[in-house]
Amino acid sequence: MSITILKGAIVSAPALGRLETTEGGYLVAENGKIAGVFPVLPERYAGAPVEDYGDALILQSLADLHLHAPQYPMLGMGMDLPLLDWLNAYTFPTEARFADPCYARTVYRQLARELIENGTTRVCMFSSLHREATLILMEELEKAGVTGYVGKVNMDRNAIPALQEETEESMRETLRWLEECQNFRLVKPILTPRFTPSCTNDLMAFLGKLAAERNLPIQSHLSENTGEIAWVKDLHPDCGQYWETYQKYGLWNNRTLMAHCVWSDQRERTAMRTAGVTVVHCADSNQNICSGTAPVRAMLNEGVNVALGSDIAGGDHLNMFDVVAASIRASKARRILDGWETDFLTVAEGWFLGTSAGAAFFEASPGFAPGNMLHAVVVDDGGLPQPHSLTPAERLERCVYRRQKNAVQAVWSEGKRVFSNT
Repeated sequence: MSITILKGAIVSAPALGRLETTEGGYLVAENGKIAGVFPVLPERYAGAPVEDYGDALILQSLADLHLHAPQYPMLGMGMDLPLLDWLNAYTFPTEARFADPCYARTVYRQLARELIENGTTRVCMFSSLHREATLILMEELEKAGVTGYVGKVNMDRNAIPALQEETEESMRETLRWLEECQNFRLVKPILTPRFTPSCTNDLMAFLGKLAAERNLPIQSHLSENTGEIAWVKDLHPDCGQYWETYQKYGLWNNRTLMAHCVWSDQRERTAMRTAGVTVVHCADSNQNICSGTAPVRAMLNEGVNVALGSDIAGGDHLNMFDVVAASIRASKARRILDGWETDFLTVAEGWFLGTSAGAAFFEASPGFAPGNMLHAVVVDDGGLPQPHSLTPAERLERCVYRRQKNAVQAVWSEGKRVFSNT
C-alpha cells in the first residue's frame, strides 16, 4: 500500500461558508485516496514517511470549470470591446491559429504547466474546433497532471471563414475525436457546442443525441450578454428563453455546465435547479467585457449549483486564487446594484465555490472527505508581514487576495504529487 502523509496547517471547505481547520494536522492518503485529516497521527501510520511542511497551509487544490485554452495567448487583449465584437476582432482569429499542431503544442504545454504551478488540478476546458489540436491539449494536460474534461468546439455558422466547419464535417470530426481520445486516463471528452448562435439546429440535434447515446457531459454558454440573448431569440423564436435552445436538443441535464448566466432570471434559474445544471460563474470576464454581474447569491439561495471559472481570455487571471477574489468583489458590486438587499460572498463561500463546488462536478465530496482522491496544494505565506498572529482562516483570506512570489510549494492531483517548488 502506498501512503502519503502531509503535515501542516490544513484548511478545507466542507460546506458553503464553513471552513475546517487543523493546525499542525496530518492529511493522510492511502493509494491516492484520502483516509482522513487528523490532529494526531494515528498509530497505524507509525513509521510511515511524513512530508512535513511546518506551518505552511495545506489546502484543497482548485477547480476551473470554464476556460478557453486557445485564448491563452491573448490574455489581457481586447478588453475595451463588448462580447460579440471581441469575438470577431480577437478571439476567432487567435483560435484559427490552432490549425497548426506545432503552435498548439507550444501553447498548450505552457498552459498546462501554469495551471499546475498555480494549484489548479481540475478543469473543464474548451479547445478550438481543430481535432488534432484538441488531442494535443488533452495530452499536454494529462502529462502535467491536470484532470478533467476537454471539448472539441463545434461551430458551423456565424464565425469567420477560417474558424467555421461544415455541418457534416463538424459531426464527422467530433466522432473521430471521440474515438481517438479513448486512451486518456485523466482527461476525458465533453461535448462543446460553442453557444447557440454558433451551431445550426442539425448540429445541436446531433450533439444532443450523441450525449444521450454515450452518456457524455456538455458545456456551453448561457445568458452572458443582452445582445447575445436577443440574437438567440431571433434564431429560435419558438423558445421563450435562451436555455430552452439547449433543452429542446437534449443538452440540458445534470451533466451540463453553463458558463456566465449573468442575465438568468428566476424562471431560467429554476430550470437550472430542476435539471441539475451547474452554473460556472466567471466574474472577471463578466466585468472585462461589460456583460454584467451575475446574481450568484440568488442562485445559491434557490439551490442552483454554482462553481467558478477563469474564462480566459475574457477573464484576465488564470490563477484561481485571483478568480475567487474576483467572485467576492463581484458579489459586493451585485449587493450595491440590488439596493443592499442581497448578501455578498464571504471568503469561506468564495473558497468553497473555487474548490469543493467545482470538484462536485467530478463526483468528489466536499472538503478533504475520506474516499476522495488527493487533490491538494501547499502554500507558504510565511514571507508576508502580519499585523498579529493569524488564524488559518485569516491566512487563507490573505492568500486569496495576496500571495508572495512562489507561494505554491507543492501540488497533488489524483493522488500523485505533480509539482514541487522545493
